[in-house]
Amino acid sequence: MSTSLPSSSAVSSPSPSRPRHAVIIGGSLGGLFAGTMLRQIGWDVDIYERSASDLDSRGGGIVLQPEVLEVFRRIGVDIRRQALGVPSINRVVLDKDGSVRVRRPAPQTQTSWSLIYSTLKSVFGSEHYHQGRVLSHVEQDPDSARVTACFEDGSRASGDLLIGADGGDSRVRSQFWPAQRPGYAGYLAWRGLLPEADMPATTRAVLHGDFGFANHTGSHILGYLVPGEGNSIWPEQRLYNWVWYRVASEAMLEQVMLDRDGRQRAYSVPEGLLAPRWRQHLREEAPQLLPPPFRDAVLATDAPFVQAIRDLAVEQMVSGRVLILGDAASIPRPHTAASTLKAAANALSLADALQASPDDIDAALARWEPRQVALGQQLLRQGVEAGQLLLFHHP
Repeated sequence: MSTSLPSSSAVSSPSPSRPRHAVIIGGSLGGLFAGTMLRQIGWDVDIYERSASDLDSRGGGIVLQPEVLEVFRRIGVDIRRQALGVPSINRVVLDKDGSVRVRRPAPQTQTSWSLIYSTLKSVFGSEHYHQGRVLSHVEQDPDSARVTACFEDGSRASGDLLIGADGGDSRVRSQFWPAQRPGYAGYLAWRGLLPEADMPATTRAVLHGDFGFANHTGSHILGYLVPGEGNSIWPEQRLYNWVWYRVASEAMLEQVMLDRDGRQRAYSVPEGLLAPRWRQHLREEAPQLLPPPFRDAVLATDAPFVQAIRDLAVEQMVSGRVLILGDAASIPRPHTAASTLKAAANALSLADALQASPDDIDAALARWEPRQVALGQQLLRQGVEAGQLLLFHHP
C-alpha cells in the first residue's frame, strides 16, 4: 500500500537564532529516518542506541515503498544509481499441490532491512550516533522548554525535542503512555533466508523472480528474493526470503520464545537461536501444509527464526516536547508491508511541520500529530482485516 507523500516544498521561514537540537532514542530505521530528515532542515541531531554493536537484521525483507525513496531523495542519496533492491515481476498464488492458481503481472521491488539501515547510517555518520546508551527516563522542564534523556550509565542529553524511536517495546512510550502496549494477534511468523544458489529446483522453477503466496487453514506463506550478503543484488548472490504465518496460542508462543540457550525471549528469536525442537516442528509441518515449492524452501533453510505478530496504534504521539514515531507509536501487521513506510512517513511529515514553523515547535507538533495518529490507526485496521481473512478466514 502507499500513503500520500508529504510535500517536498514545505513553507520556509527564517531560522531561529541558534540551531535546534533533537535527541533521538533508538538508532534503528525510525531513528535514522527522523535523524537524517531533521538534519536536512538544519537541526542538530544526536541519536542514542541501546545496542553496543551495529544493528543487524540480515533478513528482514522489505517492500521498497515510495516514502523510503522520498527520504533518500531529500537526504541526497542518488536513487538513480543506488542499487536499492531486487525486482519481482509477477504475483503467484499456489494451490496445496503446487499448481499455479493465479499468476498476474505486479512489478515491484523488494529490499532488505540491512540495506536501508546501512544507507541511512552512512548518510548520518558515526560522530553523533551513540551506541550502548540505555534510556532510564525522560525529564521535561516546562520553563525552559528543554527535554532531557537520562541514561542508565548516569549520562544525560538535552535538546529542544526528544524523539522516541525505540521500537515496539519503547521506554519512551511506557513512561508517557504506560497503558498503550502492543497486543498479541494470535499468530506468529516463522521466517527464513535461503541463499539463492541453494534454492531447491522445485522452488526455483515455480517461484524464482516472483512474489509467491499460498494459503491453508491457519497457515499463510509468502516468499521473494532480497539482497544478499553485503547487500548484493547480483544473481546467485541474493537471498530467498520466506515468511510463514501460523496460528499459535499464547501458551505455545511462550514455549517458542524459549531459545536454544534457555533464554526466555518476549516476541522474537533471532536467526540461529531457535531451539532444536521448533526447527524439527517446522520440518514436520511443512510437508503437511505447504505446496512443494514452499515446502522445499522451508526444509532447505538451515537457521529459521520467528517473531510474534503484534498490534499497536496509540491515540497520542506528543507530550510537551516529547514525541514517539515508527514502531514506538504503531505496529502494523506485516501484511500491510507498511512498517518501514510508516516510519518514513512520520519523519517526512515531522520535518515538513518543523520547517514550516521554525520558531514554534509546539505549533508544529500540534499540526503533525493528528495525521500521524490517524495513519497508525488506519494501518492497524488494515492489518487486522488482512490477518483475520488470511489466518482465520473471517472476512
